[in-house]
Amino acid sequence: MQLAAAVQAFTEYLERVRRLSAATVRAYRSDLRDLTASAGDITIGDVDLDVLRDWLWKATQRGDARSTLARRAAAARSFFTWATEHEIIAHDPSLRLIAPKRGRTLPVVASKDAMSSLLEQHRSRATAGGDPLALRDHAILETLYGSGIRVSELCGLDIDDLDVDRRTARVLGKGAKERVVPFGVPAREALNAYLRRARPALVARSDASGAAVFLGSRGGRIGPRAVYSLVAEVLGPLVGSETVGPHVLRHTAATHLLDGGADLRAVQEILGHASLGTTQIYTHVSAERLTATYRLAHPRA
Repeated sequence: MQLAAAVQAFTEYLERVRRLSAATVRAYRSDLRDLTASAGDITIGDVDLDVLRDWLWKATQRGDARSTLARRAAAARSFFTWATEHEIIAHDPSLRLIAPKRGRTLPVVASKDAMSSLLEQHRSRATAGGDPLALRDHAILETLYGSGIRVSELCGLDIDDLDVDRRTARVLGKGAKERVVPFGVPAREALNAYLRRARPALVARSDASGAAVFLGSRGGRIGPRAVYSLVAEVLGPLVGSETVGPHVLRHTAATHLLDGGADLRAVQEILGHASLGTTQIYTHVSAERLTATYRLAHPRA
């Protein structure tokens, strides 16, 4: 089997059998197509350790980040493991493939006081003016911070997924895994204001609103790009970066939960992480913040 055809079969397997998210499948496809471009028109059986090492070396010469190299090596290992298990090849050439370890970078988070001040100011402007988009934007910010859900999960919310009285939302996460997440009183109030006073006005702008909770300016289901623009505009000045996105609110929610004494496994469930190790990054964030506070406050620090 040609390498390109094997890559296509593998990504279809990830999509149809493993039921990974579209974004994850795209990432695998992109990394393995880069391998195909580097190796040339060869069969999968002709790929050996030297071919894989040469591929990563070329990526290094291009200036790819260590995290990119590590991700591509992981994609190759998954691909060749699959090919070996399905008896497409006899031996796995990636077993001895070594890539540089990812550099661990702590996620950007906003402080509790800064978030409280920001959301209160945003609430005051939204409720005073009564503009449908302002009410929607405030509900989006409160929901993202109050529940820690991903932007894709927020955009996919339907009316039936919300139980505003009980303050829970049913979301569809990575790998099509469903979970129920809680949110707080401010998010409930913001959602009620949006659903009663703003969403009907947005529904009137389109015939394609359907059951979507959050709607765009033209009345259709809101997309991730619009949410990214909103968060970047509102949160960027707060954390000193123009490249922030909705994940900053997710990082911030998780960190504040742990700062408040939440159990790590409970936070894992709320965030929908498959591995506890993914959630543990936030313990490092909390420790960093604690250390910084100590050094500023203690006379013998």
